[in-house]
Amino acid sequence: MIKVGIDPHSGFCGGVIRAIGTAEDFLARGSSPLYSLGAMVHNEEELSRLAGRGLVTVSLPQAVALAPGSTVIIRAHGEPPSTYDALHRAGVSVLDCTCPVVLRLQKQIREASERSAVVIFGKIGHPEVLGLVGQTSGRAIVVESLEGLREALENGSIPPDGSIELFSQTTKSPEEYARVSSALSARAGERLRVHDTVCAQVSSRHRQLSEFAREHDVVVFVAGESSSNGKVLYELCRSVNPRSHLIGKAEDLRPEWFSNAGTAGVCGATSTPRWLLEQVARAIENLH
Repeated sequence: MIKVGIDPHSGFCGGVIRAIGTAEDFLARGSSPLYSLGAMVHNEEELSRLAGRGLVTVSLPQAVALAPGSTVIIRAHGEPPSTYDALHRAGVSVLDCTCPVVLRLQKQIREASERSAVVIFGKIGHPEVLGLVGQTSGRAIVVESLEGLREALENGSIPPDGSIELFSQTTKSPEEYARVSSALSARAGERLRVHDTVCAQVSSRHRQLSEFAREHDVVVFVAGESSSNGKVLYELCRSVNPRSHLIGKAEDLRPEWFSNAGTAGVCGATSTPRWLLEQVARAIENLH
């Protein structure tokens, strides 16, 4: 029988635990509906569970059209200042669950934008990144990769003179951020100031996950389709262990993945719930 282990460091990060706990506490009181501004977490299985408890996901236009006094929860990713203004004008009550790490980063970027050009290494369109760009009234330059950085330098989006401050989305790869920092430093020199803004919990996960992937014959990485952190961490697993597979739920497992394997490791993104990792581990055990 195959031996299955679950990575002890996988699962929700502190910010997501806090946001979901706040939502569950509110819903348990059952006094009024709770609306989540955007998907609470980038995991379809967890969203389905929360919807079953009564959480309703809405867009900003839908949120501002709610009856005055309705309660909207802001997820761990955070929002730009314009969102708070719109909700306030609509008379909507706000439960702000922005991750404290993201809140600190928003403040840093807001202050930096008053003195320098701001460059953010992150996924264009990601909720956290939209919230960060909003701190600069839309002036920040977002780059997703080394190629994107070169393009921004060549087309003048990143100014050829004046001071520049570089930040990272909290869930990006520390190694990728280091490469982008090095490349920009080579062009900007002393004009550049680099901020260490990858979440410490995420940063340590990279080292821990590499060790976990090496320890198992097969690795099953569980993440939602829209989880950017999941894609980064899965690629890390695959670089260490070619027998790594990405799934969204237990039903995605394929028995042939475990041929001649003595051990299987189950791990996931910072947006993957622990209960789902445990469900996948049981399903693997039941394949044999």
